[in-house]
Amino acid sequence: MLVSLALLLLGAMAAVVTPRLMARAEWPEREPVVALWVWQCVVAGVLLSFALSMTFSAAAAWQAVRGHVFAPAPRAVVEAYALVAYGPWSAVMAVLLALGGLWTAAMLTREIHRAAVRRRRRRAELLVRSPLLPGEEPGSERLVVLEGERPDAWWLPGAAPQLVITTAALGRLKGRQLDAVLAHEQGHAKARHDWLLNCSAALASGFPQVPVFAAFRGEMHRLVELAADDVASRRFGRLTTALALVELNEERGVFGPCPTPDAQVPLRVNRLLEPAGRLTAGRRLRLTAAAALVPAIPLLVALVPALSALS
Repeated sequence: MLVSLALLLLGAMAAVVTPRLMARAEWPEREPVVALWVWQCVVAGVLLSFALSMTFSAAAAWQAVRGHVFAPAPRAVVEAYALVAYGPWSAVMAVLLALGGLWTAAMLTREIHRAAVRRRRRRAELLVRSPLLPGEEPGSERLVVLEGERPDAWWLPGAAPQLVITTAALGRLKGRQLDAVLAHEQGHAKARHDWLLNCSAALASGFPQVPVFAAFRGEMHRLVELAADDVASRRFGRLTTALALVELNEERGVFGPCPTPDAQVPLRVNRLLEPAGRLTAGRRLRLTAAAALVPAIPLLVALVPALSALS
């Protein structure tokens, strides 16, 4: 039972402390890909802590579960966990954590379903605005040009992903700016950023009061755009990518004094025009390795009694 409480406390502490630490850090804006990895590892560590806490609580409450969890373990290992000392409280904790797990699965399923519905609806609208020619198969073209007065470009994910761009965008984008926009959207597709956005939205909508999940969703929306900007800027230059962002968003009023839903665009442009410089390769490696160890901490906590008994 003490292990279950320790894991529960570990997950709760990580869920509260991590958003504050990441909000104070300046390096995520310089290394968005590393920051994406760190956030994924932290969320995985929090979920793993709760899952292990549920497992040990259930093992303490019910003999049937204990038999499955500790089936191959020596008797000394089972006794080291002192599972039979907190029966009623273990059952309550196990049930609550199991309900949380089921709710998480339900929210993730709902978000995936909603994303699929949105994707089908957008493909249907695309077929209406850009009907297929005789002999043309749906999804056969990776680039679709739409007639439109508003400059816009977006990547439509799915089994046959497509890049959609309006004629107004083609008219405004000059030279390599169009290539930069294409590289930006392809960066989203190659990294499967849509999956990150779906998972973060599911966790945040399912547990809106948990700080790490709310921050996870907000940071995913910001960091995936920064990462895609970097993909484009490495190939076609920061100035070209910044000018492409300005051309696509100038008519939306995002550069005015009033806040808009696209308020991050001016910050992205400033970041491209005034780069802070990347972290050294050694520091990037240390951050990546440290983040990979975060999910291992709950496993280590769970194994401490067993390792002590065996030693």
